[in-house]
Amino acid sequence: MENFSELIKIRRSARKFTEQELTQEEVVTLLKAALMSPTSKRTNSWQFIAVDDKDTLQKLSHCKEHSASFIADAVLAIVVTADPLASDVWIEDASIASIMIQLQAEDLGLGSCWIQIRERFAASGVPSDEYVRDLLDIPLQLQVLSVIAIGHKAVERKPFNEEHLLWEKIHINKYGGK
Repeated sequence: MENFSELIKIRRSARKFTEQELTQEEVVTLLKAALMSPTSKRTNSWQFIAVDDKDTLQKLSHCKEHSASFIADAVLAIVVTADPLASDVWIEDASIASIMIQLQAEDLGLGSCWIQIRERFAASGVPSDEYVRDLLDIPLQLQVLSVIAIGHKAVERKPFNEEHLLWEKIHINKYGGK
């Protein structure tokens, strides 16, 4: 990657993956990015479950009523969890780790997509975090924030078009900027 500005421009959510496996080095690099992500007061409240078993990925793809079926086609899913007792900003810490994983995936030329789990529901009506917790034997003290689906991109998407930047969402010195 040339620079960070290019990286964030080309990082787009990928929901279609090839069957090509990741190398062990790629997986380790992704997990290192997760473990190096910043946390409040360096509490490291997050924990990660790397899933590469095809049967488990298939089951994980049912964690939400909509928008999670593509997990079954990913070669890796990283489940991002955190302990609310370790940090009052566990949601922020786990969110930062989630995007760090996605940026690292893009830097490796891989595709990724964030699947929101917290406050979502499976088709059965079961809360998505409960579904994932039961499937992966996650202890009760850990909250499931997201699943990051990862794989080699089956479709390349165009980089973000800077002409679509919403500059009206930026305010200088105070809201409204006047």
